[in-house]
Amino acid sequence: MIDVRTREEFSGGHVAGSINIPLNEIQERFEELKNLKSPLILCCASRNRSGQAQHYLSQKEIDCHNGGS
Repeated sequence: MIDVRTREEFSGGHVAGSINIPLNEIQERFEELKNLKSPLILCCASRNRSGQAQHYLSQKEIDCHNGGS
């Protein structure tokens, strides 16, 4: 599970075992994401940021799903 919230939001509480990759770092950390076991489940606070990440990664042929909040 990839949590795309900010580091501050993530440190305030997150799903055990999730990885924090803030939305604004998704493009620059693409190689790291590409090497993770898929499908990736993306989450955030409201489904908005995870939806943006899902759209971008899907276009790059990464198997991922918007898990929402």
